[in-house]
Amino acid sequence: PVAVAVELVHTYSLVHDDLPSMDNDDFRRGRPTCHKVFGEGIAVLAGDALLTIAFEIVSRAKPSRRYDVSTLLREIAVAAGSQKLIAGQVADLEAEGKNVQRSELQFIHENKTAAILRSSVRLGAMSANADAGRLSAITRFGQRLGLAFQIIDDILDVTQTSEILGKSAGKDVAAKKATYPAVIGLQKSRAEARRLTREAQNALSIFSNRNAEALHALANYLLERDY
Repeated sequence: PVAVAVELVHTYSLVHDDLPSMDNDDFRRGRPTCHKVFGEGIAVLAGDALLTIAFEIVSRAKPSRRYDVSTLLREIAVAAGSQKLIAGQVADLEAEGKNVQRSELQFIHENKTAAILRSSVRLGAMSANADAGRLSAITRFGQRLGLAFQIIDDILDVTQTSEILGKSAGKDVAAKKATYPAVIGLQKSRAEARRLTREAQNALSIFSNRNAEALHALANYLLERDY
């Protein structure tokens, strides 16, 4: 249930992110965006509905011994709320067309993207009744991987076509968005993504190779993806 809830929050964020008042994108996953098909009003309401039903689903989740339902609800609420996802989106909008510092760019990515990926793996660990040490390791893994993911996304926006990405390529440059390639350049961005992925991998040292195999594979996949 918490995995479904996170994907609902993720999809809501994409529907709203694509709106004309936000990133103003015409395509998502190779298809016209929600507001292009159904209109801006319905797209706003669809996002609202997706976000709301996520909490309903979490409320019905079976808690583990260490983590009750209120803990799971708070985890997803903080990640999707004004302290994380919304804060990152606000900072992203305010940074458009400006020369931002690397620290400001990191704030945007840590909150707009990394917070959701971080909570995804934390909620998985909570569902599996992870102890404090393992939850801490998973938290660091998710945070570093989330940053690496967004840097790679920034790189792909300037190196791939719209057909490959399934969304409008080059849009970040056209909108003068704050991205890692724009701030530190393409080669340094690639090096930073590799560094963060190594840190994410290292955070998994507390787990056996068998238990961490899927997470290592995920980190490698995200680093090497070309779409």
